[in-house]
Amino acid sequence: MKQKTRKSVVKKVKITKSGKVIRRKTKQNHYNVRETKEAKRGKRRDITMSGREAKNIKDALPYA
Repeated sequence: MKQKTRKSVVKKVKITKSGKVIRRKTKQNHYNVRETKEAKRGKRRDITMSGREAKNIKDALPYA
C-alpha cells in the first residue's frame, strides 16, 4: 500500500537534490521594524536542518 505524504510538512520544508532539508528562518512575519539591519538580513537566509530533526522530516515525506 502507498504511504501518505504529510502535506503540512511539504509546505514548510524543501529537500535538495543531495538530500539536505532546508527550512525558512522563524519570526519573519511581523515586528520587523524594530529589528536591526543585521537581524533583518539574517532572516532572509534559509536554514539547513540536521540530525534527528531532519530524519523525522524525511520520514514524513516518503517520496521526496
